[in-house]
Amino acid sequence: MDLSRRAALLGLSALPMFPLVARAEEILPDSPPRMRVIVDNDLAGDPDGLFALAHALRSPSADVRLIVGSHLHSPRDAEPDDGHQADKAAAKARELLDVMGITGRVPVVRGAEGALGRADRRDSAQAVAAIVAEAMRSDTKTPLFYTAGAGLTDLTAALRAEPRIAPRMTLVWIGGSEHAGVAPPPGGAQAEYNFTIDPAAAQYVFGESAIPIWQVPRNAYRQMLVSLAELRLLGQSGPVGAWLVAQLARTRRAVVPMGLNLGETYALGDSPLVTLTALQSAFEPDSASCRYHLAPTPRLDGQGAYLPRPDGRPMRVYDWIDTRLTFADMFAKLHA
Repeated sequence: MDLSRRAALLGLSALPMFPLVARAEEILPDSPPRMRVIVDNDLAGDPDGLFALAHALRSPSADVRLIVGSHLHSPRDAEPDDGHQADKAAAKARELLDVMGITGRVPVVRGAEGALGRADRRDSAQAVAAIVAEAMRSDTKTPLFYTAGAGLTDLTAALRAEPRIAPRMTLVWIGGSEHAGVAPPPGGAQAEYNFTIDPAAAQYVFGESAIPIWQVPRNAYRQMLVSLAELRLLGQSGPVGAWLVAQLARTRRAVVPMGLNLGETYALGDSPLVTLTALQSAFEPDSASCRYHLAPTPRLDGQGAYLPRPDGRPMRVYDWIDTRLTFADMFAKLHA
């Protein structure tokens, strides 16, 4: 048993006994933040990013410092197609903050309105400045995680503008296709969706930058299934749950004319962004309940296939996410 754990256990005898009628918050008070978090997501698209954002905002271990609303995969994904996808994402983030009663507590900026090479550089100037400023802070040693649930356009722009930020944060990315030996989903495209939002940006982050990467590829984020029965209960639990479920219902209705039958589950694929950060273990903090393997960071080709690079910096590739911890915690925090 290590000394820190032994000291904690020996200290149990000195703790006061609480009456059975004590409030839960008095018995198990929240701890101070353990990490800083930048949230970057296409919040005007698939609502899984909104669920993950709400979960992060209700997690005391995660000090959410910045929300970047990023662009979608292509203009056809916008509703309507008016070239303001990132603006809409930032607006959704502000709407969620309003519903949660924390208006203005976290800065919200919009990112670029398109992929590298298509976006006006001025599009992402505010986002780049905010990302760099948070990463370059010298007044704190609290680790910084960049949690991205879509493309990597704005992160790439920031890394290019100030390469010194790379070792000062860790990227947790929901994206990328399956690695060798793992089968893709039946009928799945070779190029994974979040990679195709901005292939050049993902290629830069993997192949040209020095940022540490924790990757949650498609086979791992597809595990994050919740049932409609669970979601209906969440929708009845309070204003935040009702708002989130309404966003999801809108998305499900939109696919009906396409002839798609989504069944009775939905993948909240961005939720590992919270599991791997806010829900780390108490002792030796890490994403201890999830499984990953270490590999040299590969390069990516134009379809997102991995090009081996034995001398690449080590990266984590998550194979299995603790869905029980993730969703039990999310539903408990969003209940009211």
